[in-house]
Amino acid sequence: MFKKILPLIVALLALPLALAACSEPQVMEVTRVIQETITETITEEVVVDGETQIVEVEVTRVIEVEAEAPAPEAPAPVDRMGAWVDTLVVVEEPSADGAVSRLDAGDIDLYAFGIAVPETISRIESAANLRYVRAYGNYDEFSFNTFGPFFEDGRLNPFSNPRIREAMNWLIDREFIGQEIYGGAAVPRYTVLNTVSNDYALLADVVRAVELQYAHNPEQAAEVIAEEMEGMGAELVNGVWSYEGDPLEISILIRTEDTRLQTGDYLGNLLEDIGFTVVRDYRTAADASPIWLQGNPADGLMHIYTGGWVSTVVSRDLGGNFAFFYTDMGLAFPLWQAYENDPEFYDLAQRLDNNDFRTVEERAELMARALELSMQESQRIFVVDRAPVFPMREGISVASDLSGGVNGSWLWAHTIRRDGEVGGSIRIATASILTQPWNPLGGSNWVFDQMFIRATTEAGHAPDPYTGLWWPNRFERAEVFVEEGLPVGITHDWLTLEFVDRIEVPDDAWVDWDAVEQRFLTAGEVYTETQTALTRNVVYYPEDLFDTVTYHDGSPLSMADFVMGMILTFDRAKEDSAIHDPATVSAFNSFMAGFRGVRVLSESPLVFETYRDNFTLDAEQNINTWFPTYGFGPGAWHNLAIGILADANEQAAFTLAKAGNLEVEHLSYLAGPTLEVLSEQLAFAQEEGYIPYEPTMGQYVTAEDAAARYSNLAEWHRTRGHYWIGTGPFYIERAFPVEGTLILQRYPAYPDAADKWDRFAAPPIPQVELDGPTRVTIGDSATFDVFIEFEGQPYPADDIREVKYLVLDATNSLVAVGEAMAESDGVWSFTLDEDVTAALEAGSNRLEVVAVSYLIAFPGTDSLLFVTAP
Repeated sequence: MFKKILPLIVALLALPLALAACSEPQVMEVTRVIQETITETITEEVVVDGETQIVEVEVTRVIEVEAEAPAPEAPAPVDRMGAWVDTLVVVEEPSADGAVSRLDAGDIDLYAFGIAVPETISRIESAANLRYVRAYGNYDEFSFNTFGPFFEDGRLNPFSNPRIREAMNWLIDREFIGQEIYGGAAVPRYTVLNTVSNDYALLADVVRAVELQYAHNPEQAAEVIAEEMEGMGAELVNGVWSYEGDPLEISILIRTEDTRLQTGDYLGNLLEDIGFTVVRDYRTAADASPIWLQGNPADGLMHIYTGGWVSTVVSRDLGGNFAFFYTDMGLAFPLWQAYENDPEFYDLAQRLDNNDFRTVEERAELMARALELSMQESQRIFVVDRAPVFPMREGISVASDLSGGVNGSWLWAHTIRRDGEVGGSIRIATASILTQPWNPLGGSNWVFDQMFIRATTEAGHAPDPYTGLWWPNRFERAEVFVEEGLPVGITHDWLTLEFVDRIEVPDDAWVDWDAVEQRFLTAGEVYTETQTALTRNVVYYPEDLFDTVTYHDGSPLSMADFVMGMILTFDRAKEDSAIHDPATVSAFNSFMAGFRGVRVLSESPLVFETYRDNFTLDAEQNINTWFPTYGFGPGAWHNLAIGILADANEQAAFTLAKAGNLEVEHLSYLAGPTLEVLSEQLAFAQEEGYIPYEPTMGQYVTAEDAAARYSNLAEWHRTRGHYWIGTGPFYIERAFPVEGTLILQRYPAYPDAADKWDRFAAPPIPQVELDGPTRVTIGDSATFDVFIEFEGQPYPADDIREVKYLVLDATNSLVAVGEAMAESDGVWSFTLDEDVTAALEAGSNRLEVVAVSYLIAFPGTDSLLFVTAP
């Protein structure tokens, strides 16, 4: 529960930046200058028949006067609770062009899949009845099957060799892919860091050096690959690689729904050019998933997969990406579990995942080394960051995340509506539906599914769609205590931050779990001396939490749901657990490396106190709400109980990896054959009055509670045909996997007003212009200006964290890095001194600037060419 927010698998703006907490509008009396038209009578001298006469004349003129401005009308109170819309109908549409045609015809209202094809975007822009929002968190990569060196059938796998994987970085031309295949709607990406992120800006000099080192160099790629192939026993015969007399076939699993169709073919052509025999396996998301995600890597069903991802929130810290993308700590799927790493890199990845450092400088050093080693290992190579659009009909409003777009937004379901309307229905199309089974502990991680899963659930917090910082959702406030000297800052006022000399873990804090006795172990039991922690956070929930929040089947949220979530944080990784799952062990070990203990300070109102040795750079993210939302969706203790019984009896399994090992079904709470298994276990639970983990849960659940909950769940299944329940603004009315349709209905008992998240403004992305001399004399200083605006107005200097510049010489080598200084709002400047220009050869050079704002995790950039001459 302390892991960084993970990206979502994807086949691959209307919500606004929160500037202040919600409050009652203040009505103020002010004066204003207005123009008023007046008519008055004046006397004029006129000449009539040669005689002067006095006459009266009426004239009209406009004057300016001060008047009392009318007080602005307070907005009408919102009495709508929960979602603005009554019904959402979701249909499958794998074709982006088909989706645009259906939008234009009014058959659908929103296409919840990012489109990055220039021709299709042009169609949207030219349609008078359509609009779109853009996101910047989608990215593509090539995932390698690293198992080997031989598959189970004896075939040689070239990509088990890390040097061959590293060489693939030189083989591909990212500039070509971005400009020619994506038509300029994508930018090259070389590293695990999103190009639109604070970490990319902060490590600009390090990342730029990596980009230059791994720039397109097909000759170097071919040379390294040939050397390694020969070392593995392969031969190049008549220009074709073979092993033991048979051609070496490389199978590329190519997604067909988007531009990855073209990038997959492009990669196949490159591999054929250097002697490989390529098999192109074209598949949709649903058809590809059983191979690359569910398949056993040892079977060699594919060598390369055209992967696509979306960061669904603006990440404040990308350090966890190393563990996620390159190690078995990432996901509990077979491909990840087969990864092997250099011990130094694995340690670095784990440290960065847990923020195991003391200063910003130490973190930068760890990140730089991890970047270097990750490129050498290259379990996957990143290709481009896309900037797709999400089209919709005019009049549709929806919260879109700057990084994740509409389908990655945590707030889309709270805000979607037709402008000016309350109620009604909206039809949404997406590229795939029900791509994998849904269950809270190890179900679908596909963005297609997670979008609608998020509509049915909620967390204790909600991420700001433009900064990634957390806002309270279910809890009220928090206190954060950090050991003196750690690099932690604070932005919001819903929490407090205090630095202290020492944080001791109390003896009664829960620090571990005994899977045999099914009880929490305290610090006093586990340790012989007092333990310390780097951080302590206290989270306060409202007094009416358990009176107002209910699950979709009518069961009230209770302390038992929180305790169940805490138990499941530990239990499945324990070998003595009835539902032990080896695939959860690596992530659990990473969690335990930073976790130091938790206490329930009060049950009414609910207050948690958590101790950790890992920390984030933002105080807002240094809290643990323990709200019972799991990694793959919502779960109440009673619907989780029947899944636990099914998993323990080996009738089905929560995770895909365990299901494969046991040769049973991957558990789904929504559709498919495991619903019958869950019904069987529900009948057993009702008959036996089953309380999971009874030695602990029995303190929070009575027999009457259990009977009432199981009765609610049985009635829910009878009327809706599934066991998926949450506490979110929508519930699943019906799921039709064969037809590719999902129906979501507004949950009328949702306790929050519909306008709860309507407090955001447009994303304040810095608009940057670099200006300065285009000719510089070698050995002379040169001054450059940086102009920063937003919507035509100077960007406040206090809202800019830093403006960094990079100097690249005629050979594209990084020569200097520095920071500009603020002259005034919207104006910054820097000077290249004599030493810098003296190091430049005669010729063309490039300056690049990156402006990083406190208000949005989206840097503004610009560049300028200048010539150096003697």
